[in-house]
Amino acid sequence: MIPVRRSIRALAGALLLASAAFSLSTCGGGSQYSGGGTGGTGISTGSVSGFGSVVVNGVHFRTDNEVSPGFRTKKITRGQDRSDTRDSDLFRVGMVVTLRHSTADNNATEIDYEPNLVGAITAMGSIPDLALEVLGHTVLLDNAALFASLSQDNVVEVSGFVDSSGRIRAKFVEAMHAAPIPGETFEIHGFISGLRPPDGTFEIGPLPDGSGNTATVSYTLGAVHGLPEGPANGMYVQVVTRDTQPGNGGIRADTVAPLVPRTVFPEGATVDLEGLVTRVAIRSGDILSFQVEGKAVRADGSTIFLGGTGTDIQPDANVQVRGTETGGVLSASRIIFR
Repeated sequence: MIPVRRSIRALAGALLLASAAFSLSTCGGGSQYSGGGTGGTGISTGSVSGFGSVVVNGVHFRTDNEVSPGFRTKKITRGQDRSDTRDSDLFRVGMVVTLRHSTADNNATEIDYEPNLVGAITAMGSIPDLALEVLGHTVLLDNAALFASLSQDNVVEVSGFVDSSGRIRAKFVEAMHAAPIPGETFEIHGFISGLRPPDGTFEIGPLPDGSGNTATVSYTLGAVHGLPEGPANGMYVQVVTRDTQPGNGGIRADTVAPLVPRTVFPEGATVDLEGLVTRVAIRSGDILSFQVEGKAVRADGSTIFLGGTGTDIQPDANVQVRGTETGGVLSASRIIFR
């Protein structure tokens, strides 16, 4: 069967910002920089909102020949190098990607895409809940027409943002085929918690502290790859399984392998991070500490808020944080409410 691709929604237009250093373009030949400075690492991670190269976090990033004749942006999807594929043939509106560039320009050197889940729908809520169950995880949709087009047992690919309850609020869903194919493998990406080595089990969930929606995974040492010391709590991993849903002992892992989550950045990187607030930790004077998908963010009196204020930083608020990675914390220069 030919896969049917359905994106949840096309995001209309681009945000209008006051600062030229963070101006957002809406189409074609946008040339504003996504970050200032004269060099260094720039990372933008968020949902794709358009093409004509690739638009992420409202910024038009140039790819391939738009950078220079013969240039090729490295494009990785689900661990496969697809650099020779056109942007619009490879990516879809709503997919949450991580894009790397120089802070001095908008030339995309690399774009990585990893879905949250690939698996069969084992349960569906009713409208208006628009909730799916996939590999023991709850997926929330915001498009009733898309929800109505799906059926139990459909194998779907899901990409989205994690909320404060560990549910995946989908920005993109692809219905791959009507039902699992014998021997087909599925994927879960998440953080390990509740590790029980004597039993060969752990919990896997979208939040690094193990809170919220998790599923039990059973594994053998032979299934573990790239982890010489074995699994550990807090690790971000890919679990590959042929199970369609948790059974006795949970989901049986064919493979457990390490991945880098989209919320981990090199020291000193200039970052644009889109996501949902998952925890508000500290409000003290002009200092505000909170988390986006478990990533520590710090705002202070110099942080510029657009579309809201510090008091609007609440669980599940959709924000775009621009800042610098400093000692494992994203120090925010701008916070935009989406």
